[in-house]
Amino acid sequence: MTAPGDRAVDGGALGADGAPGGAQAFDGKAFVRGLSTAPGVYRMYDASDGVLYVGKAGALRKRVASYFSASPKSARILSMLSQVARMEVTVTRTEAEALLLENQLIKSLKPRYNVLLRDDKSYPYLLLTREAWPRIALHRGPQSVPGRYYGPYPSVVAVRETLNMLHKLFKLRSCEDSVFRNRTRPCLQHQIGRCSAPCVGRVDADDYAAAVRRVRLFLEGHSDELLVELGDAMEAASARLAFEEAARLRDVLASLRGMQARQYVDGRAADLDVLAIAMQGASACVLLLAFRDGRNFGTRAFFPKTNGAEDPAEVLGAFVAQYYTAHSPPREIVLDRTIADVPVLEEAFALTAGHRVAIKTSVRGERAGYLDLARRNAENSLATMLGSQAAQAARAESLRELLGLAEPARRIECFDISHTMGEAAVASQVVFDAEGPVRGQYRRYNIAGIEPGDDYAAMHQALSRRFRRAAGNDDAVLPDVLLIDGGAGQVSQANAVLAELGIPGISVVGVAKGEARKAGDETLLLPDGRELKPGAASPGLQLVQQVRDEAHRFAITGHRGRRQKARSTSRLEDIPGIGPRRRAALLKHFGGLGGLRAAGVEEIARVEGVNVALAERIYATLHGLDAPAPGAVRLAKDP
Repeated sequence: MTAPGDRAVDGGALGADGAPGGAQAFDGKAFVRGLSTAPGVYRMYDASDGVLYVGKAGALRKRVASYFSASPKSARILSMLSQVARMEVTVTRTEAEALLLENQLIKSLKPRYNVLLRDDKSYPYLLLTREAWPRIALHRGPQSVPGRYYGPYPSVVAVRETLNMLHKLFKLRSCEDSVFRNRTRPCLQHQIGRCSAPCVGRVDADDYAAAVRRVRLFLEGHSDELLVELGDAMEAASARLAFEEAARLRDVLASLRGMQARQYVDGRAADLDVLAIAMQGASACVLLLAFRDGRNFGTRAFFPKTNGAEDPAEVLGAFVAQYYTAHSPPREIVLDRTIADVPVLEEAFALTAGHRVAIKTSVRGERAGYLDLARRNAENSLATMLGSQAAQAARAESLRELLGLAEPARRIECFDISHTMGEAAVASQVVFDAEGPVRGQYRRYNIAGIEPGDDYAAMHQALSRRFRRAAGNDDAVLPDVLLIDGGAGQVSQANAVLAELGIPGISVVGVAKGEARKAGDETLLLPDGRELKPGAASPGLQLVQQVRDEAHRFAITGHRGRRQKARSTSRLEDIPGIGPRRRAALLKHFGGLGGLRAAGVEEIARVEGVNVALAERIYATLHGLDAPAPGAVRLAKDP
């Protein structure tokens, strides 16, 4: 939910039609053009904001573009792409960060099409056990062993490198307890200098505990004193001309510093929001990076209306005040710049949240890394949004020229009819404004009382229901352009409805498919009777395609839902001899219509109140066979 006056577009997600395999409202190719080649994570959403898929990419533009190319795709991918309404992206510094962020977003968002859902079991951890003589080892799977878990790490290789260095430096054991308890002499690990052999008493308990403490300090990021000590030892070795030893210590130092660098998407911050702002002219993007309960919930981009404000700090301050009035604030809010009235905001947020809230602007370490990530994503989201707005404005201007309008259409509505051989006909109405689809104003109309398959009558009914309330109402919201998916017959129905209701000033445009039904080959039937074929390169036609395809998708979704509902709820009761009680008994016995369809006649006949003759009629009806009439004489089967 956005602050008042904001329009949220997560991750710069804007666009329309374009994924292969089905008409839809997302222009994948246009979206790809606004992406960077940086690594990151992308997320696909359907029209109801449900998460379809989360994936990572070493190069966002290349990876996302592969979905919208002409290359062959599996049925699962085509099904997923047919539902995509928008996408989000989060830019990361490295592909390893993208890998970790992908894992955490899959856990928190639970996307529908991530078949192999990754959780903590998929990623390796370092385990430091909690016992008298702790061991350190690689761990994958449920975290059921008592101890401290460090990670997740992006790969097993990274864990093994860390373990190798820790064993060399601190000499903690790695063996299982069953081996540790039964050793009578030191193992090979002790002989090569990687274990202090606590199994046979070669190390004092206090010294071993000190080594454990140093390991914990390093893994928790408090290893400065260790680095200083190793640096002094390296210089001492060099001074006494022990260059091999100095080189080894140099490599150890470099490895330790590399291991100490934390990934900025590992979600270790328990309760934290990081906000950064990017501005260009009158446009602004506030990027929110959220952590809750140790999990990274990704980024969200907001585009507040600046209303003439030019100072980024002023815009960010207004956003923070409005956003956290409507949303519960975390314990810590990190901003990329100083805003006004911080003490007042902290006090107000604490009252609403019931806990202390700290607003910080000067941070170091991992929080500085979070801020850098937020800044980069804010700039990326703003650039994507501005590019999409420019493209949308160009399309609207091109459509104005095609239709001969005095100014670009501020509101476009499109109607489409969907049915299967006349069954369960549904009309869709979608609405677009200057910024794109206005999904909250979409409508569906269940068509009834007409001859099955009569598309003209269906269009007439839907348009009459849409515009009846607008007749004579000066405050009614009307479209500047009314798109009709169809030819001259459907357009004539639209003109007839508007004439009957006395509604003038709406440009009615028919969108007729070409002979090969190929995108870009459409013919526009204009209000003055002319026919135009602008061609696939026309931005105006691209806007028409975007709106028309969205209406088509919305109609098909409604039709399928209505058809499925009709088939699953009333078909049983249409069978002679089946009333509400027997229908309920059948569905309860088989756990639903699917189980009933899978049952044979003998199984159906075992349900209380169902004899063999009725079971045969049920089976035949559910499988499209000729059902025996009630009371018909059944022939005896051969033994």
